[in-house]
Order: sequence, then C-alpha cells, then structure tokens
Amino acid sequence: MSKKEKEILEEELEKDTEVAQEEAEATTDTPDSEEQTEENKTEADAEDKEESGKKGLFGKKDKKDPLKAKVEELQDKYMRQVAEFDNFRKRTDKEKAQMFSQGEASVLEKMLPILDNFERGLATTPEDESSKAFVDGMNMIYKQFVKQLEDLGVTPIEAVGKEFDPNLHNAVMQVESEEVEEGYVAQELQKGYMHHDTVLRHSMVAVAK
Repeated sequence: MSKKEKEILEEELEKDTEVAQEEAEATTDTPDSEEQTEENKTEADAEDKEESGKKGLFGKKDKKDPLKAKVEELQDKYMRQVAEFDNFRKRTDKEKAQMFSQGEASVLEKMLPILDNFERGLATTPEDESSKAFVDGMNMIYKQFVKQLEDLGVTPIEAVGKEFDPNLHNAVMQVESEEVEEGYVAQELQKGYMHHDTVLRHSMVAVAK
C-alpha cells in the first residue's frame, strides 16, 4: 500500500468515526428532549387546570337571565300576597266569631231574669184542680224555654254540695251546715249559667263555715 492510499484510508476512517459519534450523540439527546417536552406538557396542563379552578372559584358568575329573574320576583310577590290574604281571612273569621259569641252571650244574659221569674212563679203555684191546666201550660212553656237556651249552649252551673270555686261561684254569705263540709256550697241563692266554656252568670251561693 502506498503512502497516499494509506492517507486516504485514514481520512475515511476518521470521517466514519465522526459520523458514528454524531449519531450516538443524537440518539442520547432524544430521550432528554422527549422527557423535557413531556414535562413541559404536564406543567402546561397543570397551569391550565389551576387557572380553570381559579376562574371557577373567583371568576364572575354567569349573568342571570333578566326575564327569569323577573318571573321569580313576581312569583315570590304573589306567594307573599296569598299568605297575607289567608292570614287576614283567618283573623277576620276569628274576630267575627268572637263578636257573634259576645253578642249572643249579651242577649242570653238579659234573658236569665225571665227564666228566674218562671221558676219562682212555678214554685208558688197552687195545687188545686182549677189552676192545674194553667200550671201545666206554664210548665210546658218553661221547658220549651229551657230547651231553647240549652240549644244555644246555655247550661246551669252545679253549686250545692260542690267545693267553692271563685271562678264559678259568688259567695255572699257563710252559714252553719251539717250536710256539707267547710268550704263547700251549702245553699244556692241564685242559679248561675255557663255559655259554652264562658261563665254567663256566677252562681250566688252561701258557703259552709
């Protein structure tokens, strides 16, 4: 082999060595580049998610439809007015019932003296045959009158033999009694009446001492 051929061979070997080294370096750098690219992509995704989360938490809310908001406002106003009217109706009905009950009680209270006089008159009627028809007629009227009062909710208050109750009885005197204990009603001087759950007139009584 001549010297010149030897030089040419050495040059070709050097070129082949340089090419091999460049290829090896390129192969070695590729994974790093891909890894770097993957890291950059992951960081970009994380930033996008964080930015999206911030927008979700701190971003402006979607603007409400004005028509829908107006409808909701009108519905709320309507429901409030319905509730207020219902409360007004209930309150008015209650007041009417109270006024009616008070008026009825006032009228019935004025009728009690008539009932008292009926009872007094019947207690003093003679028992002879000539007046029997008259007494029977008065008794029928009295019973009809009492029945009508009962239908209106008027009932007599029990007194004699009952423990004195200031809510029902009006004590006007104290008496000695062997029939009832001390503090109990011994005599009823005037009958008392209830109108449903309300005292129409207190019983006038004498209490045993």
